[in-house]
Parts: sequence; structure tokens; C-alpha cells
Amino acid sequence: MSRRSCSDAAGFTLIEALVALAIITVVLGAIGSVIATTTRGTRSIDQHLALSGTAETLLADLPARGLLKPGRQSGELAGSRWRVDVAPMNVAGGNPATDRFVPLAVNLRLQRADGAAIQITTVKLVPRGAP
Repeated sequence: MSRRSCSDAAGFTLIEALVALAIITVVLGAIGSVIATTTRGTRSIDQHLALSGTAETLLADLPARGLLKPGRQSGELAGSRWRVDVAPMNVAGGNPATDRFVPLAVNLRLQRADGAAIQITTVKLVPRGAP
């Protein structure tokens, strides 16, 4: 018969407890890393949505098609600096004598104070002979 009692054999050894603690530490570290990455991603999406909303407001405030003319405008809105460049586009195959509309490239650059930026380029068709 063995002289060991049941109380001597029960429980974990020190090595087993340290290994379990190390595994828990690694798992918690991985979870913390995922949470940090998710938080950064969420913040980035929030910034992008705020910039997109401001850009949408600026594009909606552009002059009507008949009044839009080439040039540069800039300013500040909602804590963001913006610049709109409007320039005529060269279109292959276009005929200035018969075309009723002239395409203008509208380039909007918007930048927040924290450095987040967005650039949107679109085309507006302006009636030929508009002021």
C-alpha cells in the first residue's frame, strides 16, 4: 500500500499553475489587441463619415449648373479646411460646335485639423455659353 494519502495527490503543481497563468495571459493579451484594433477602426470610420458629411454639404452648396464656372474656392466648415477646384475637361470626340454641354471637373479636398483628409472628384455638365 502506498503511504500517500488522497490529500497529497490532489491539486495542481506549481508548474501547472504557472503554465495555466501564462496561457491566460496570452489569451487576454490577444483579446486586448483585438479590442484596440477595433477601437482604432471605429474611430477611423467616424472620422471618415464626418468628413463625408461635410463634403456632401459643400458639394450641395456649389452654384447651380448654369452658374458654375472654372476657378478655385476655399474656406473652413465644421473645423475642416476645404478647397474646391473647378476646371474644364478635355473630352475626346467632343464637337464644340454641336455639343450643348461642357464637362467641368470638380475636385474637392477636405482636411480636418487632426490630419484626416478626403478628396472627391466629380464631373458637372454645364450648358455651353453659361456665364
